[in-house]
Amino acid sequence: MAQSSARHASLPLGIVVRRTPGVTRWARWIWKPFAALPGAAPADWALLRQEGDAREYHAATLPLTLWAAETEAYVVTLSDKVPSVYVVMRQSDRPDAPLDMVLVTASAYEAQDYTDNGEDIVEKVPMPSGLLAWVWEFVEAHHVEEEFVKRRRDRLRVDWVEDGKGDPRIAQLSDVYRAPRPHTREGSQ
Repeated sequence: MAQSSARHASLPLGIVVRRTPGVTRWARWIWKPFAALPGAAPADWALLRQEGDAREYHAATLPLTLWAAETEAYVVTLSDKVPSVYVVMRQSDRPDAPLDMVLVTASAYEAQDYTDNGEDIVEKVPMPSGLLAWVWEFVEAHHVEEEFVKRRRDRLRVDWVEDGKGDPRIAQLSDVYRAPRPHTREGSQ
């Protein structure tokens, strides 16, 4: 079930997605992941429940891998009002699966990286209590608080010379932002 080594731990996590009717004519269905199943068996859009037009699917089982070097990001996630895992999805070309499940992560930083490309869909799914305890246990075992060290300023004074002032190519002090003109020799034009 759960695999671990000195530097990482992994657990299969089932993603449950709910399909409900859309509220506009442009979106026929709304697909939203809403639950995580720790230790789930492999699945590929298995129907779990149907009630009217609403359906719930076990869309996929993905590995949730925790890395010792990423514990700061897990602390941020666990500090949320509702600690969650992040599910990364993409539009699918398959007719039987509307979304491809790409990744599940407990790192808020990694989830933010996936939102930057504009093609991936990233949704938060609340952690069940057992999963929350597993992530906390990993963080407590591997997290090392880094002490803040304030940088010391260089002693070099860079504010003594203002760019452009004193440049012989600029005719007046008020012309600091004018582009310099090339010097011309007397008598030639």
